[in-house]
Amino acid sequence: MPYNLHVASEGITKTQRSAFIAAWLGWGFDGLDGTLYLLVAAPFVRELLGSLAAQKEVATKAAIIQGVFLFGWAIGGTVFGRIGDRLGRSRTLTLTIITYALFTGLAFFAQEWWHLLIFRFLAALGIGGEWAAGSALVSETLPKKYSHFASATLQNGYNLGMIVAALTVGALGHWDPRYVFLIGVIPAFATIWIRKAVPEPAEWAGERENKVMPKISDLFRGEVLRTTLFTLSLASICLASVWGLLYFAPQVIQGLPEVKKLPKTEIPSLVRSVTVVYCCWNIVGCYFAATLGRFLGYRRAFSILLACSMLTYLFGFKDSHSLAETQVWLNIAFFFSSGIFALFPLYIPPLFPTLLRTTGAGFSYNIGRLIAGVATIFLGVFTASAVSPTHAIYLAGFLYIPGVILALFIPVPPSHST
Repeated sequence: MPYNLHVASEGITKTQRSAFIAAWLGWGFDGLDGTLYLLVAAPFVRELLGSLAAQKEVATKAAIIQGVFLFGWAIGGTVFGRIGDRLGRSRTLTLTIITYALFTGLAFFAQEWWHLLIFRFLAALGIGGEWAAGSALVSETLPKKYSHFASATLQNGYNLGMIVAALTVGALGHWDPRYVFLIGVIPAFATIWIRKAVPEPAEWAGERENKVMPKISDLFRGEVLRTTLFTLSLASICLASVWGLLYFAPQVIQGLPEVKKLPKTEIPSLVRSVTVVYCCWNIVGCYFAATLGRFLGYRRAFSILLACSMLTYLFGFKDSHSLAETQVWLNIAFFFSSGIFALFPLYIPPLFPTLLRTTGAGFSYNIGRLIAGVATIFLGVFTASAVSPTHAIYLAGFLYIPGVILALFIPVPPSHST
């Protein structure tokens, strides 16, 4: 595990440690199941459309599938967020993992491109819900002094899942692309341990027993309204931008002139190796972001990371570069723009009342994926006819401009002053 849990667990109970590990596994499986499609999108969609399908049609359908996947992620975050407040964090974590494991595996049986679209949408419901349940679970069980590095470690579970996805696609490179989705079923087995080892947090149990469940509409009333709007706006900007990077990064590599000259059998291996490297930089970026959050506070940390992300997108992807230069820019982009997500898991949940915690966190964080989904479809169709994948990332960089300003005014948890 990327964070030394032996050191961090001094003074942490077995139950708290189990809760953290369960959430970390959920994040890792999110990364695995969420990334598999990105790495086989083009060949799998082409297979489903038929070998005679035009490249433009393949690119358009692949982008639509990814966009709908992000829609499902947003809806799942909201729906399972409500379930998490009603039924509990551990139970909901289990339900979400089973959901995305099952429907990721069913993608193996897709016979038409819209079959794959449906399975990816349903899998995304679980992936979106896991974030809200896992982050609330850790927020309510782990001592606050570990919050920043725990948050980074949770996010890095996703990064390690991405690396495992890349290695999986590499290991099955000579097989039909559909076989990689069978690996996505594995997370379902982890739920057996989670149900036995991870009880519901005492904070949630006490509130659920003694208080009336608030309405979803309470997210848009009083002081909670400000929290909802600010966290929704900030997450939307970060998500729409980084998913542009995630979706188009493999296409940027594949479109480089020097890569096109390589034997076709070598290109997938190159893309996977580039993916693993920038995921490693992302891991380092997560701990950098957590360190900024700890010493500078959330407002300054978000502002700095958003500004650095903006500069990287606008200067690094305005024009095409050599393979070596492109790799450097991708590594820097993931360091900042994906590293920033290390701040979210334990930043958002404490801002909401306990019985609105997973509802609020799931809605405000994941609804931003609706915007990311629209942006992905738009840019995907746009790049199929008007601009390159490199320029699509450049355009996504402009989303960070309002984000830098917004970050200076975001609410902060009660235990933080900045």
